[in-house]
Amino acid sequence: MANGPIGSMTALITPFKDGKLDEATYEKLIERQIAGGVSAVSPVGTTGESATLTHEEHRRCIEIAVATCKGSGVKVLAGAGSNATHEAVSLAQFAQKQGADAILSVAPYYNKPTQAGLFEHYKAISESVEIPVMLYNVPGRTGSDILPQTAVSLFKACKNIYAIKEATGNVERCVEIVASEPEMAVLCGDDAINYSLLASGAKGVVSVTGNLLPNKIAQMVANALAGKFDEARAISEELFALNKVLFCESNPIPVKAAAFLLGLTPTLEYRLPLCAPSAENLVKIEAVLKRYF
Repeated sequence: MANGPIGSMTALITPFKDGKLDEATYEKLIERQIAGGVSAVSPVGTTGESATLTHEEHRRCIEIAVATCKGSGVKVLAGAGSNATHEAVSLAQFAQKQGADAILSVAPYYNKPTQAGLFEHYKAISESVEIPVMLYNVPGRTGSDILPQTAVSLFKACKNIYAIKEATGNVERCVEIVASEPEMAVLCGDDAINYSLLASGAKGVVSVTGNLLPNKIAQMVANALAGKFDEARAISEELFALNKVLFCESNPIPVKAAAFLLGLTPTLEYRLPLCAPSAENLVKIEAVLKRYF
């Protein structure tokens, strides 16, 4: 199995200022993650609004993440996915060249490939780089579902495909993959069921909530991986209300609002078609935050 990052990882938000990437704030957010004890940061994924970044911005986020994490021991799991295989390959090769430790490659969206197409897509990406590759399955967004047997087949066929981020909300998926291929790492992509997947054999999480409380997520994962499931469950239950409110609207709308309310970002900006949360949900987010900060 490729030696890719596992443990507690944060799916980073991408801060904007006057419509542009706020590089200084982005660096500070990553430094806060390092101080929080996470295993890795994941720039330009779903939470990072990668779908509306320019290619230049996408690449710049990876550059900043790698530079900021250098020498810290925190790894960079760079978002490098596309619905065009050649584009995903290009992003993966860029991430490798910049020094990313691994890539996270979302299932191709919109064009709805078959399982055979998914296999060939990821095989091409895998063969284009030497660094570890994590599959990213989030069918609710992509309309494309990497079935367990396809994930396991890719793991067996491609030496650097080492893991899958499962964001189906389905615990059974994790159990099926772990039972079929124990050496393949499963990472939870749904904060609400982080503990459930960890208790079912997952090797870590890629967390949205980690943007706000990286230390708590890191503690929970460390406890679970050490077999301290009572302690891990206690943290999971403590975070329930926060995990829930951060998905009251489409991610990353609530978490960016929360980061702004906490003073982690100086501005609250999104890229259309994403926009600010409703006034009602903003009140909900603020009320929940008061329970934790």
